[in-house]
Amino acid sequence: MNRRTRDTRTARDARTGTHDARAHTRRTRTRARGALAALAAALLLGSCTQNATSAPPGPAPSAVSPLPATAPTPQGLLLTADFGADTVTFVDPERGAVASVPVGRAPYALAVGADGRAWVATAEGVAVVDTRTRVRVALIPHRTGTGPVTDGEYRGGGMGIALSPDGARAYVGVNVPGTTGVLEVIDTAGREVTAVVPVGRRPFDVDVSADGAEVYVTGHDSFDVTVVAADSLQPRRIEVAPYGTEGGLGSWLKPHYAVVRPADGKLLLPFEGERLAVVDPRTGRTAIEPMTADTHQHGVAVTADGRLLVVGTGAVQPGDGRGPSLTVRSPGGAERVYPLQGPHEDVAVSRDGRTAYVTGGYTRDGHWNGITVVDLDTGAARRLAAGARPLGIAVL
Repeated sequence: MNRRTRDTRTARDARTGTHDARAHTRRTRTRARGALAALAAALLLGSCTQNATSAPPGPAPSAVSPLPATAPTPQGLLLTADFGADTVTFVDPERGAVASVPVGRAPYALAVGADGRAWVATAEGVAVVDTRTRVRVALIPHRTGTGPVTDGEYRGGGMGIALSPDGARAYVGVNVPGTTGVLEVIDTAGREVTAVVPVGRRPFDVDVSADGAEVYVTGHDSFDVTVVAADSLQPRRIEVAPYGTEGGLGSWLKPHYAVVRPADGKLLLPFEGERLAVVDPRTGRTAIEPMTADTHQHGVAVTADGRLLVVGTGAVQPGDGRGPSLTVRSPGGAERVYPLQGPHEDVAVSRDGRTAYVTGGYTRDGHWNGITVVDLDTGAARRLAAGARPLGIAVL
């Protein structure tokens, strides 16, 4: 186990039962920087740590060449949520940005239904965009008070978002600064919030089971996944903390994004390029499998054939882990780790399963305005200017 640690107590939890020389060396190194880590944790209230080096500059932003207003949006374009521009951007995977639509303040994530409508989580509410005509047709305000509408990593408002399989409901995780978050349930036909369910702190991600019976909300700052029954809306908390929780809000070792494994409906949550938490939402039990990237990890996606894609943002301490990467993990656990240039946040997969699109927005410093296109067979990567600090992404 090559766990690099941020504080001594978390190191003990992370390595229960492991007593090798490397563990002793790293605990010694951690004590030496303990005071600095504690101060950083208090100031940042447990955010993911900032990269020590900024990302290399991306390609120069290119002018958006609008699609003809009367032409429908071609299938296969990408749609990004532009956290830095209050827009969503339509992106041609070959040419870059082709059109943008204003949606609301600081859009974080999005989900696209079979009807071509995108549901976009913003600080103001959930925007509804007709992707075929490229028009925002509604903005549904949050029912929950989240304070002033602002930008930035800690802003209140919508974060993770998902649609039920039949498209009848949208589920958005709403961050309420300073306290626990909520899941707001939206009737997509009536375009209104119909229910509010308490969940964990800073709900980075929302996922739905294949049959639509359960909703899973990943609470970044509460080390958990909240399982919500779609019929009764009763919540049930599952702690997901393979490194322990003693660091509290000051810990970097928290869950970020999850994906539902097609084969058995279990949840997959990667940690630090070292551990994959496999959560059974029925029993609440978590199994841990080893990973190999040795990098702080954020966004995930799964292909139709069961491959797991995981975005690595880079080492959280200088010299303490590897750089940004994209891990491609087979259903059997074999991994290929492709290096990326600079931090990224989320990932989507082409319809044929051969190409990954990784957003350069990143929730911390080091973001850039574009996406990286990765050939999943060879690892060859190229960067496209697209949007402004794009986080969420979907293939149309």
